[in-house]
Amino acid sequence: MTSASSDRTFDVRHVQIARAAWAALAAVMITFSPDHSAPVGMSVFSGFAIATGLVLLLSVWLVYPAGRRWPAAALGGSTLVAGMVGGLVPLRTVTGFFSVVIAWAVVSGLIELVAGWRAMRGPRARREIAPGVTDARPVIDPGPHSEGRDAVVVGAFSILLGVALALVPAGYALTYRVEEAGMTGTLTGIIIAVGIFGVYAAIVAVYLGIAGFSPRKEADVVTATPASAPADQKDPV
Repeated sequence: MTSASSDRTFDVRHVQIARAAWAALAAVMITFSPDHSAPVGMSVFSGFAIATGLVLLLSVWLVYPAGRRWPAAALGGSTLVAGMVGGLVPLRTVTGFFSVVIAWAVVSGLIELVAGWRAMRGPRARREIAPGVTDARPVIDPGPHSEGRDAVVVGAFSILLGVALALVPAGYALTYRVEEAGMTGTLTGIIIAVGIFGVYAAIVAVYLGIAGFSPRKEADVVTATPASAPADQKDPV
């Protein structure tokens, strides 16, 4: 018997494809924008985070069954809050971009990494609450192995984004001149940081897009484990 989640109109692949689409849009906007300043970078991040957060929060009710909703709720809530904070005009500064994006990357990365690791480990055995007495509550299946693997990879990329941004000096400035073109410019820390976020968005878009369009194996279909029934018993009479 298949679980309720397998009968839903929307599946995990739809969440991955939607997240990939918003990440791709953010990557394109940064790549083709000649302005990598803090206001532009924060505007792109804010739109990306709000859209991604809404997708994840909607998936709590549309995709995931009871008992498997906390990762999407936690990830969606933190991402939505980060996007709304990034939308505040006073925070669209160099310091604001570094602070908000680094905090979001670390928090969201840890949430997704933990959730993915739990899914890859599979359901835990019932714990013993007293000598000879086991917990009677049903064991919740954390989800398909492939979904857990994808969450671990994206979570690791998010943490790497936070680490990379933390290593970029916010006040860095390097003036350069291109003699052939007679052009002088300045490479700043915020330009590097916005570019790093664009690279992260492109990687996530490609990875989640491939994951969303990849065929699912039969082993990845979530099935409900029916209560164990006793073997056929003959009439003692």
